[in-house]
Amino acid sequence: MRLIDRYLLRQLLGPTLLATLALTAVALLSQSLSALDVIINQRQSAGVFLKITLLAMPQLINMVMPLALFVAALVALNRLQSEQELVVCFAGGMSRWRVIAPPMRLAVVVALLALVLNLFIQPASYRELRETLFDVRTDLAATLVREGEFTEPAPGLTVYAQSVDSRGRMGNLFIHVAESDGKATTYTADEGRMATRAGAPVLVMSRGSTQEFSATGVLNYLTFDEYIFDLGPLVASDELVHYKPSDRYLHELFFPDLEQDWERRNRLDMLAEGHARLATPLYNIAFMALALAAILGGGYDRMGYGRRIAWAGGAAALTRILGFVVQAAAESSAWLNLLQYAVPLLAITLALRSVFRQRVSRFIDMRKRPVRIARAGASA
Repeated sequence: MRLIDRYLLRQLLGPTLLATLALTAVALLSQSLSALDVIINQRQSAGVFLKITLLAMPQLINMVMPLALFVAALVALNRLQSEQELVVCFAGGMSRWRVIAPPMRLAVVVALLALVLNLFIQPASYRELRETLFDVRTDLAATLVREGEFTEPAPGLTVYAQSVDSRGRMGNLFIHVAESDGKATTYTADEGRMATRAGAPVLVMSRGSTQEFSATGVLNYLTFDEYIFDLGPLVASDELVHYKPSDRYLHELFFPDLEQDWERRNRLDMLAEGHARLATPLYNIAFMALALAAILGGGYDRMGYGRRIAWAGGAAALTRILGFVVQAAAESSAWLNLLQYAVPLLAITLALRSVFRQRVSRFIDMRKRPVRIARAGASA
């Protein structure tokens, strides 16, 4: 790679990384706010909250990368054109393709990175995320007791705890069990804590009493220093983790197990998701091409390129929205998946056509040409 090519690539690489980090941070903040329910309502630790937030990052990065690339390219190319550095490149004999080659190579690298995220990293992280959320939802300690509230984690079972500390210890515990035959038992204890005995979950209650009413109306009263309340019946469940299309690998999307009822009914949804995984990296190249069209798709203008940048921004937004619409439509008709590739490819074609249609200007305003560009041009 020649010196001028490396120079142009460096001018684009820095803003791209900064824009990606900034937009990812904003998206991550939004994701973390929605995940606060895990700590507030499910009483999970900060570690679980951080894990859920980080596992959502691959998809967030994939979503913001085309936009980050577009914004960074506009910033860098606008500066290069305004300071006539690109004009120096053309005046030095560089073709238009030579000038846009470094940005397009960067876009291709980002597209390949997005493809890797789509095919391997996102499914793996989303599977782990789905399993983590399943564990949170079925967390016995979180569903059994809520501080200061009467809860019914199972039919006929009522639980109350006046306080629950950070270590899960429950103060002033009350449990009422009503059975179908009319028998009812009430447990009270000064303190309770979750434990495991013989591989089964139990609730260890300390310094309390039991009041048992038999079906005939006889009351049995018993005090205890420690009592083991079996929680095994509460965790017996046939519920399994269900993977959505976003959690599945590409081969699972294109070749589902049609013997499974859910996969048979959602065959088109999975097919649309699979094609979207392959098509969405193309938006990185399309957005770079649109940024190039905004700056190089017209003549040099000392007044700036605000109008052309606005048109390019509108075209980028329209292209991405159209891509989402086509993906949604493909969930009802398989042939529409072809349009998932056609939308970004059409944007690339029209943008590059605009770039190459414009005549190369070799005029250099000597009053504004930076000295450092003169050195760069001489070295090239």
